Amino acid sequence: MGKAVLPQAPQRTGRDLGGRRGGGAATRTFEIRRRKRFAAAGPWVNFAALMILLFAALGLVVIPQATGSQTYSVLTNSSAPTYPAGTFLVVEPTALSQLKFGDLVTYQPAPNSPVVRTHRIVGFGAMQDGERTLVTRGDNANANDPEPVRARQIKGKPLYAIPLVGYLTGALGDADRGQWMMLAGAGLIGQCVLLMVLGVRRRRRAG
Repeated sequence: MGKAVLPQAPQRTGRDLGGRRGGGAATRTFEIRRRKRFAAAGPWVNFAALMILLFAALGLVVIPQATGSQTYSVLTNSSAPTYPAGTFLVVEPTALSQLKFGDLVTYQPAPNSPVVRTHRIVGFGAMQDGERTLVTRGDNANANDPEPVRARQIKGKPLYAIPLVGYLTGALGDADRGQWMMLAGAGLIGQCVLLMVLGVRRRRRAG
C-alpha cells in the first residue's frame, strides 16, 4: 500500500508577516496624513464660507440699503438673456433726465400695481403737453412696448443683478420682503462674526 500524505498548511513567510504588519502601519499612516490634510484645509474652508456669507450680506442687504435702492425679482424672460427669470435685481433711483438711449430702466406699467418691468430704452418721445417720455422694449421682444413711459412711472436704473437668487426672494412676497431681507442680512452677518471668532479661537489653541 502506498503511504498516505497529509496535506500541509501553507507556510507563512517573513515577507507575508511583514507585509501584513506593514499594511497595518501603512493604513494608520495614511489615516494620520488624511486627518492632517483635512485639518490643514479647515481654515481655507472656513475662509471660503466667510467670503460667501459676506458677499451675500453685502449684495442682498447692505448695498441696497446704503444706496437707497429697491430690490425686485425678475419673473419673466422678456429681458433675457440680460436678466432672465429668477434674477435678483437691485434698482437705484434714477431720474428720467439721467437716462440715455440703450439704458435699461425699471418702471411701473400701472400706477396701482406692484408689478414692474425692466426694459431697454430704444427711443424718446413727448406728450402733447411737452412732457418727455421713454420708448422701451424688452431685449427678448420683437416690438416696442405699447405705451410710452412717463417720469412718474420710473423706479430707477439697475445697479447690479444676481442670477437665480430672485427665485428665493420672490417666494418671500412683496409685502414682507424688506423685513425678511433685513433678517436674512442680520443672520448672514452673524454667521460671519461667528466664523471669525471660531477661527481666532482655533489659531490660539494651535499656538
